Amino acid sequence: MNSFYPEDLNNFNHLNQNNIMRKNVIIIGAAGRDFHNFNTYYRDNEDYNVVAFTAAQIPDIEGRKYPAELAGKLYPDGIPIYGEEELASLIKDLKVDDCVFSYSDVTYNKVMSVSAIVNAAGANFVLLGPNDTMVKSTKPVISVCAIRTGCGKSQTSRRVIELLMEKGLKVVAVRHPMPYGDLNAQKVQRFAEVSDLEKHKCTVEEMEEYEPHVVRGNVIYAGVDYEAILREAEKDTKGCDVVLWDGGNNDFSFYKPDLSITVVDPHRAGHELRYYPGEVTLRLADVVVINKMDSSAPEDINTVRESIQKVAPNAVVIDGASPIKVDDPSVIKGKRVLVIEDGPTLTHGEMKIGAGVVAAQKFGASSLVDPRPYTVGKLSETFEIYPNIGTLLPAMGYGEQQLKDLGTTINNTDCDSVVIGTPIDLNRIINIKKPNTRVYYDLQEIGYPDLNEIIDDFVKKHNL
Repeated sequence: MNSFYPEDLNNFNHLNQNNIMRKNVIIIGAAGRDFHNFNTYYRDNEDYNVVAFTAAQIPDIEGRKYPAELAGKLYPDGIPIYGEEELASLIKDLKVDDCVFSYSDVTYNKVMSVSAIVNAAGANFVLLGPNDTMVKSTKPVISVCAIRTGCGKSQTSRRVIELLMEKGLKVVAVRHPMPYGDLNAQKVQRFAEVSDLEKHKCTVEEMEEYEPHVVRGNVIYAGVDYEAILREAEKDTKGCDVVLWDGGNNDFSFYKPDLSITVVDPHRAGHELRYYPGEVTLRLADVVVINKMDSSAPEDINTVRESIQKVAPNAVVIDGASPIKVDDPSVIKGKRVLVIEDGPTLTHGEMKIGAGVVAAQKFGASSLVDPRPYTVGKLSETFEIYPNIGTLLPAMGYGEQQLKDLGTTINNTDCDSVVIGTPIDLNRIINIKKPNTRVYYDLQEIGYPDLNEIIDDFVKKHNL
């Protein structure tokens, strides 16, 4: 837990004395939507005084500041970031009027639990919507969002980009933020080569999102200041006919879309109406993709269809699958395997089965090895925070120590081989000393309508 900084209180008192009418605000976040809400609604807004951010979900975010260089003229000393566990005391100490909930992939119960803390401490609980936070582009925008982390949004984005490129169009993707490092250095990031991942000191979680785009030859942007990012993307040196918003963490788009696509997941049937802001993305959708139908139970698919009909009856529904392939099936067949899956998908995404598990089952693994007896350091902490992960290993790599602990845990585990279900080549960044194979998966539409029809209509509508 972070202690309250006296110098921040002094700075707050100075601001309060000179801005009597300004409302004091805390932005409750997780290093993503929170910064965007500040940049689009509160920065340079003289009706408000943002006294703090709080942080959750992601390790090691608290204890630093949103820098003055990004915060604007009203915040010459920047804005401190605290752990969310300090929220109630911060509201009282800083005489806070409004608390703005600004992170995603959380249950409605969690959202309202935080609102209870806020209200009990005396402040208003606020949720900002699209009209106040979406930035308008000079280019046509397609947004690809999802109702939960791990639905298959990224593979849907890749499919949309492929279809646009087949039509001779230049596409620039912009990814939902993951600014876990130097915020000034991460204001605007451009990834066009694999070497850019190292240049920008990407975490494993960032690589999982950026690398699949880069290796396919398209440019992807990310960072902190999403209006500045958009303006750079629009004038990218490789050209830009269409901006593709590759949404993350089931958040709604930072950019005003001309076509909204939302991915739903029958592996977690019912979640589409129980998580914030996943239901928002579903209600906003022009097109809904039901993914993973090849590995889902019919009753779960029906549940998802009923949810779509209930809240997005005018959306076009596309049936989809995520067919699995691996480099070397012999590494799996008859073996006791350790399965590594995408980290956030297993943690706050709460997935019990990912691409690695599907591959292990499909190619005949004798059993899945439980990694929990072999975890070390920050990986052990991850299982303490998320005890329901089970017999899978999340590819956590938010920092150097966590990445080192991931490598040690993999090599400690008593298994015959390793199945890598993450979207990146872990061997490139970790020395895995056991036989291993990567899992690959792309979106495959089933029947009609399909995304090709949707993109054809989009191209004609915008005279591209």
